[in-house]
Amino acid sequence: MKCHYCWQYSNLRQVKIQILMKRILVIGAGRSSTTLINYLIETCETHNWSLTVADSDVNLAEQKTQHSDCAKAVQLDVNDDAIRQSLIQDKDIVVSLLPAFLHPIVAKDCLLYGIHLLTASYLNQEIRDMESLAKEKGLLFMGEMGLDPGIDHMSAMQKINEIKAEGGTLDAFYSYTGGLIAPESDDNPWSYKFTWNPRNVVLAGQGVAQYQRDGVIKYIPYQRLFSQRKVIQVPDLGDYDVYANRDSLPYKALYEIDDIPTILRGTIRASGFCDAWAALVQIGLTDNSYDIDLSKIKTYKDLIQSYVGGDADDVKAGVLSLLNISEDSEVFQKIAWLGLFTDKAINLDKATPALALEALLLEKWSLKPTDKDMIIMQHQFEYTLNGQSHKLISSMVTIGEDAVNTSMAKTVGLPVAILVKLVLLDQVKITGVHIPVMAEVYEPVLEELKSYGIDFIDELEVK
Repeated sequence: MKCHYCWQYSNLRQVKIQILMKRILVIGAGRSSTTLINYLIETCETHNWSLTVADSDVNLAEQKTQHSDCAKAVQLDVNDDAIRQSLIQDKDIVVSLLPAFLHPIVAKDCLLYGIHLLTASYLNQEIRDMESLAKEKGLLFMGEMGLDPGIDHMSAMQKINEIKAEGGTLDAFYSYTGGLIAPESDDNPWSYKFTWNPRNVVLAGQGVAQYQRDGVIKYIPYQRLFSQRKVIQVPDLGDYDVYANRDSLPYKALYEIDDIPTILRGTIRASGFCDAWAALVQIGLTDNSYDIDLSKIKTYKDLIQSYVGGDADDVKAGVLSLLNISEDSEVFQKIAWLGLFTDKAINLDKATPALALEALLLEKWSLKPTDKDMIIMQHQFEYTLNGQSHKLISSMVTIGEDAVNTSMAKTVGLPVAILVKLVLLDQVKITGVHIPVMAEVYEPVLEELKSYGIDFIDELEVK
């Protein structure tokens, strides 16, 4: 039988352990969460912390937690205030992998209970407006902590600050990222498969892209976006297409390069992809603004026929005429490979042209279990130093393991997971609402990412 003092000491020890134990909540166990959760499980086992993974599909959450002693899976309807708040209120830090429009719900709870919040999504204005309250409560709300946005911010700021420290003056900055298929898994004419949200791929670029060249703001309307692609060269991999992202101009202020004459951010695709996608845009298949009549348009051949002239029995001729291309062209071969000229049924109850195209692409561009994806990121810096022109090309390439352990999941998840650890170890002390453009964050995160093969190779040319 334990003495009174032994029992009291044991209770105090348990209280102390509970105080020291850090508690992490990850909301969302989808495609991008695998590497993040694996890292956090290892970290929790090392530091005697606890991890809770919440998802609307508790079976999915259980798969990700791997029956670890330090991790548990729970079911969560994020719109259920009581359950959501009961999960958040006793945690030290929350990682939200929900769709970006749901982050403010979680952020409000984190403010209420005094919990740090990290996301990989673009910060919206509602969360930006929480800056003063987060700072007042000593909380860090870090957004854009994934790949793009995320690693792009950190790696760009590191180089920009190095150039400034040397006394260089930036003349131009270009930044490109792409989620692609690795060469060893490239088995279709488009050299592309879905590694991220398919709908975002189909609707990419809609609106007007704007950037700056030689001090002049430039605009590219959607109908010309993919045909005005440029070509970059990636070390050991060759040429790739790049199309301009929607708006490059805010990054002048974000990266503290307000006076730079030229700035452009873009998305990387395999060589030839942009020309073929421009053809789909020209036909009208990426439009998401109206529903097609599925009582009359039942197949993909019907869909194409509704957009082009010519004989109903020869829709190929109508496409060739509309696009002014030949049947043996790469563009036509890519379009034909998709099955757009077949009697394949459009198996949807309701669809815009874009949704009908997405349904087809989901079948044609899905990863096989053993497929490996690839991330390419490249920054180009043109600057003047000691009266000489310099061009620095900084490139990063990572390749996944399979369709689950993807390079996309790794590059999105690891930066967030590393920052979780740094915050809980009190090695990052900033508060307020931020994106990762400060050395206190990007230096340790980029350094640790190197150990996972996420590193940049620099090529410098001096004229």
